[in-house]
Amino acid sequence: MPDIKKLADEIYEAEKTGAPIQPLTKRHPELTAADAYAVQLKYAGRRMDDGAVVKGKKIGLTSKAMQEMLGVDQPDYGHIFDDMIYKEGEKIDVGRFIQPRIEFEIAFVLKADIDAENITADNAADYIDYAVPAAELIDSRIADWKIKFEDTVSDNGSSAGALLGEKQLKLDDIDLPAERMEIFKNGTKIDEGYGSAVLGNPLEAVVWLAKSLDEYDIGLKKGEVVLAGSLTKAMDVEAGDVFEAHFENLGPVKVEF
Repeated sequence: MPDIKKLADEIYEAEKTGAPIQPLTKRHPELTAADAYAVQLKYAGRRMDDGAVVKGKKIGLTSKAMQEMLGVDQPDYGHIFDDMIYKEGEKIDVGRFIQPRIEFEIAFVLKADIDAENITADNAADYIDYAVPAAELIDSRIADWKIKFEDTVSDNGSSAGALLGEKQLKLDDIDLPAERMEIFKNGTKIDEGYGSAVLGNPLEAVVWLAKSLDEYDIGLKKGEVVLAGSLTKAMDVEAGDVFEAHFENLGPVKVEF
């Protein structure tokens, strides 16, 4: 059985030093998904010991394309800490990361603790205060993004940062699966997507997350943010880049590096 604490320490140190490590799955082919989530929780514990505060969760691998790329049939999740959240207009230093990428998605802010046993896609909206446009920064503490499912799970879902747009929209005022988004890089349109790319409906991602966390006795709490998953593929980031996503109803979100 792999040494869970040792692997969590490796992830933690790689993030701190900016020196990536070799894939965990290459060195420990016996690593299971359950082991990987245990590594993530140990890593999160070290971050909290440092004083970091959990502000929410991110959901990854919600699109068929990403699942097929890693050979999995399920999403994953990671923790979002207070020191990972950026404000719009704040220029983000790419030097803080190893090999950063950006994704755009719909995020939710919770108005109540989620009852994981009883949440469904039909009542998930009852726990959500509002939706916002969001950007997620992802990074891999695994060298060259050579990851399998267990690697990214161990690596806190490849989480690195989050930036929320200013517009807040009640769920009664938006058709989440039909929400259209266009992405611009340095003023040029490069991609587009719809909310339906996220498990058919981003609320399905919230249900999956709540039930998955409940297996580890972790709850989703009032005031936390949930990044529901990318509407398109992730994009590489370099210093000087400006990315903007224009959501049809949620409005814009802009990220400058």
